[in-house]
Amino acid sequence: MVNSQIVHGLIFSAGLGTRLKPLTDTIPKALLPMAGKTLLQWQVEKLRDAGITDIIVNVHHFPDMIIDTIRANEGWGCNITVSDERDVLLETGGGLRKAKALLPSSVTGNPSPILACNVDILSNIDIKDLVRAYEQTGVSQLVVSERQTQRYLCFDEEGRLQGWTNIATGEVRPSSIHHSIIPSLRKLAFSGMQILNADVLRRLDEMTEDKFSLIAFYLHILSDTPLMAYVPKDYRMMDVGKIDQLAEAERFAESL
Repeated sequence: MVNSQIVHGLIFSAGLGTRLKPLTDTIPKALLPMAGKTLLQWQVEKLRDAGITDIIVNVHHFPDMIIDTIRANEGWGCNITVSDERDVLLETGGGLRKAKALLPSSVTGNPSPILACNVDILSNIDIKDLVRAYEQTGVSQLVVSERQTQRYLCFDEEGRLQGWTNIATGEVRPSSIHHSIIPSLRKLAFSGMQILNADVLRRLDEMTEDKFSLIAFYLHILSDTPLMAYVPKDYRMMDVGKIDQLAEAERFAESL
């Protein structure tokens, strides 16, 4: 069992779920039923089963529905704190910065490591293995895979993040990275899960915008802060993001 005091969990549940309309006209994406559970319950229980029971859930779209569901289910056996973004949706980076302030350890300026994940990504990842990989090095871990997409994180031969690219448009970030080195870097698809250490969490305060993505934040700090690729073994995942994929997502969830 992983020591829950080492890593806190954060589930990004504030999204509008626009690609899932009209379902999300009446319920938040986090409460979408999937194989007998809501997406939120899937994520909470996965963290809980890995020993992570102190969890933050951020909310924006139909926030009271999510809060009431958490209370009605007594947090599925976890200590769940709500990070309320009902007034303004902060995106993943801004949401993490707001949630970080809720960690008891943040008052000392030394926030506890946090495992953050998207509510709408189902997978077979062994979170205990991920936590062990973090504990062995103390270096922040980004969960990535060989999945084919258009947008990739780019890593060097040691597995350290060097940049981002959109292969459809040819865009490369940050601007300081030279296009000529992109072919030599390993391109991996981000899977919406990461463990971030105290050094990374403290640097969130450098971002000047209220709203920003985690990818934008990673590109801001990568030159002097290591962010390492974690590729799970025999990884299967699915982004429950589109209305026409729900039947497939249901079958996928049943297979987990």
